[in-house]
This record gives sequence, structure tokens and C-alpha cells, in this order.
Amino acid sequence: MKAFSGRPLDSVTLDAVRSGDVSADDLRIHPETLEHQAQVAEAHGNPQLAANFRRAAELAALDDADVMRIYEALRPRRSTYAELHEIAEWLTSRGAVVNAALVREAAAVYQRRSLCR
Repeated sequence: MKAFSGRPLDSVTLDAVRSGDVSADDLRIHPETLEHQAQVAEAHGNPQLAANFRRAAELAALDDADVMRIYEALRPRRSTYAELHEIAEWLTSRGAVVNAALVREAAAVYQRRSLCR
């Protein structure tokens, strides 16, 4: 297992933090770690948890500001149907196809329930 930076987790120690040798990316989870957790959840009969870990793995590769932008856009009446589809296309272009499908599904539900802006 490794940090988002690629640094081995066993090298992220309190001494390394105190010496200033640890960056923010050393403290972020790596998408591969989340995918591993998804595989464990799946193997133990929990496909919903596995799906959550896979979405998280995709989001872990994005900047925090982008994740917050998507979160805000998904709130009811914050986005148009077209805007949500633009976000889904953007996610697809970043390799976040599972999250893109979720946003497309949300767009369809929001449109059906009059929750789009």
C-alpha cells in the first residue's frame, strides 16, 4: 500500500511529520488502495460497499475543488440537466466513468422529479 504521492505507507511516520518530510499527498489515500478495499468488500459479499470504494477511488484522483464543485452541482435545483451532463462528460474524460454514470443517473432522476434548476 502506498500514499497518493506514491510514498510507501510505512515511511509516513510521526518522526517524518515532525521533520517536515511529509507532504499533503503523503496523507491522501491512493486510488489503488481504495480499489483493493473494493475487491475485499466484493469478496465478502458486500457489492454496495465495493461500488462506494470504486467511486471513491475515482474521486481520489481529482482535486478537492473539483470534488466540491461536483458535490455542489448535485444538490437539488443547483444545476440544469445539461450542466449535469457536462459534468458527467468531464468525469468521463478524467477516467471517472463510474462517477459519470452516477451523475447521469442523478440528472435523469432530477429531471423526472423537477429537481433541476
